[in-house]
Amino acid sequence: MVHIVGIHGIWQAKMSQSRLTGEWRKAIHRGLDGVGELHDCGPALDVPHWSSLLARGADRLGAGDDPFDAAVPLREEEVEFASGALEEILGPDDVARSQELSVQTLGLPQLWPSRLTRLVMAYDRRFSRGGGALFVKAMREVRYYLYEPDLADQVQGLVADSFGAATSVVLGHSLGSVIAYDLLSRGKTPLTQLAGVRTLVTCGSPLGIPSVRRGLGITEGEALKLPSEIRWINVFDPSDFITGGGGLNAAPAVVDAEVDNGIGDPHSALRYLRTVPVARAIAGTEQ
Repeated sequence: MVHIVGIHGIWQAKMSQSRLTGEWRKAIHRGLDGVGELHDCGPALDVPHWSSLLARGADRLGAGDDPFDAAVPLREEEVEFASGALEEILGPDDVARSQELSVQTLGLPQLWPSRLTRLVMAYDRRFSRGGGALFVKAMREVRYYLYEPDLADQVQGLVADSFGAATSVVLGHSLGSVIAYDLLSRGKTPLTQLAGVRTLVTCGSPLGIPSVRRGLGITEGEALKLPSEIRWINVFDPSDFITGGGGLNAAPAVVDAEVDNGIGDPHSALRYLRTVPVARAIAGTEQ
């Protein structure tokens, strides 16, 4: 039987582990059934609930306020990280045009500096329905993982405990894909736990954003890479406003697979998990 370690992404601190695992299992089963690959009771799945560690100063799941809510003022370093990531996705022409936009608009927090507000407005022209504000919120959480080493160690330790000799597939969504890459590429997980891993599937991954890669210590021009025995399938939706809509084509070891998750929430983990490329990657029948 295939054993999957699922690594969830952003905004899951208030959902219980049992509910999260149950929803992932249903979505994965639906995808496998759709390609005729669901046998018996399906693959075994563990989804370690790492985001409960993000509640700053909280000692239990759901305690305290959301530290990444738009109403919580951004720190200077968060502004710089989000602004830099937006500039990288938008490109120089759109960044230049953003400087001409008026910041006197409704719906954007006035506590944001004008530079960031203009970039968000420009991003919204590409990804409507408030994609820019959602991107900023996501980047706050991504940055927190990348630049808080004590937190990262705790997250990695919790996730690594779910690996075992039978683990063959790692499935990471959103920030979970960054955590998965961190674990599989840096040798922080004991080799005995990783020995059976043959497939990494990433969905809605922000690893295509240079700012995120720099946070992992990956220098400009350096390729993303995993141990040679691990195949890597990256699934992306061009309408995914958290990733900028791009794949990881800058990484030669990665196979990009484009999907259409619909207009409601193209970054949704459950929508990604139901897709054909994810099902085929789990089953080992990807084309």
